Amino acid sequence: MTTLDLPFTWPIRIYWEDTDAGGVVYHGSYLRFLERARTEWLRSIGIDQSRLKADHGLVFVVSSISVSFRRPARLDDELLATSVLSKRGGASLHFQQTLIRPTSAETLLEAQVRAACVNAQNFRPMPIPSGLFPD
Repeated sequence: MTTLDLPFTWPIRIYWEDTDAGGVVYHGSYLRFLERARTEWLRSIGIDQSRLKADHGLVFVVSSISVSFRRPARLDDELLATSVLSKRGGASLHFQQTLIRPTSAETLLEAQVRAACVNAQNFRPMPIPSGLFPD
């Protein structure tokens, strides 16, 4: 097992802007929470996405996502977003992600996300540079 295989967690607080009129998290907001956790996972292993674009001309984009909503999150909730790299392809990263309410250990959401490595200019797939990820 490497550091890439370990679960990464990122705290999320639910604000008004994340909710609908009833104080329940709007379904699109969950995708932002998952994005933040993946971005912070990259930072935690020393990868700065702005530098990737400037130095290598590449960006990671979500190419597919499957989400299962289990329980609602509400205004002022404190959650944990988890990210686990489940597979690294030649030009893609596959993640298992969850949103958990730590006070009750409830899983609110489960997601499988595929992020493709693409050329920043034309958005065509390109290989992930060797040595980009630590072993």
